[in-house]
Amino acid sequence: MTDQDFVLLKDRNIETDTNYASMPYWRGVFKRFFAKKRSVVGLVIVAAILVLALLGPVLSGYTYREITSVVDEETGKEVVARGISPRIPWLHKLLGKEDYTDRFADKTFLFGTDDLGRDLWTRTWYGARVSLLIAFVTIIIDVIIGMTFGLTSGYFGGAVDGTMQRFVEVANSVPRLVIVSVLAIFMPKGIGLVIVALLLTEWIGMSKIARAEMLKIKELEYIFASRTLGAGNFGIIFNDVLPNTVGPIITQVMFSIPTAIFTEAFLSFVGVGIMLPQCSVGSLIEDGFNNITTLPYQIVPPIIVLALLMLGFNFIGDGLREALAPKLEDM
Repeated sequence: MTDQDFVLLKDRNIETDTNYASMPYWRGVFKRFFAKKRSVVGLVIVAAILVLALLGPVLSGYTYREITSVVDEETGKEVVARGISPRIPWLHKLLGKEDYTDRFADKTFLFGTDDLGRDLWTRTWYGARVSLLIAFVTIIIDVIIGMTFGLTSGYFGGAVDGTMQRFVEVANSVPRLVIVSVLAIFMPKGIGLVIVALLLTEWIGMSKIARAEMLKIKELEYIFASRTLGAGNFGIIFNDVLPNTVGPIITQVMFSIPTAIFTEAFLSFVGVGIMLPQCSVGSLIEDGFNNITTLPYQIVPPIIVLALLMLGFNFIGDGLREALAPKLEDM
């Protein structure tokens, strides 16, 4: 055996995939995400609704509870703008048509007014703001609760895991409407009741995802190395395992947000959610449904906003799922 039988690694001509080597993980995720047209469309839809939810009520010049009215010069009585269909006076003039002839000829109502004389543009975007706020607050808390519960259950296993999973099964078997009905007895109707109802139900799916990831990761070599070096149980859970579950959790969050928005809309629609004069997407749909025969245009804006929110977040969720766990042909 001579020196010619061995070749140092540094002396070998090894071809390196420079694109892969210079591509950090999260940069690759962003690149794959924005390469999908559907993901970009979903992101644009959600971003547009967020901007309108923040600025829409401010730009209208009305408040969500303001009843628009004028004083009749002849009778001296107050006239309320009830049930005015969508109108844009300046556009009407630009098209060279005759102007409106009623008392509210100079007022702009992009979505019209409801049966009480409130501007539907303002109420629609204020309602979207309330629905998004409830969804985001609920999901953030559910992520904390669900991930902590699921990671702890999967890590310790055995009797601890069995007991915790029996609790999850019991909690998951109770219908959501039953939970809401019980809460309505002890809590006033409104945002608080909706948030608590979502908190009691939405964390279960998150805990199952976290537990499955823990069962897959906890037997890997680097976990054994951390335990050998003296790392504690909760140090391993939150320092070693948690960062490697970010991908599935982010995907689950994107799918949970539209579920929370739809649940809030349903609860408000059946009358146990947001109460007047405050509004949400669900309460606006309920109002529009009650007046669908007399003011059919009233139900259209909140339904479109709800549909776009559901569509946008689902597109983003699909895009993140494919970007975080790409198939071989997408690499």
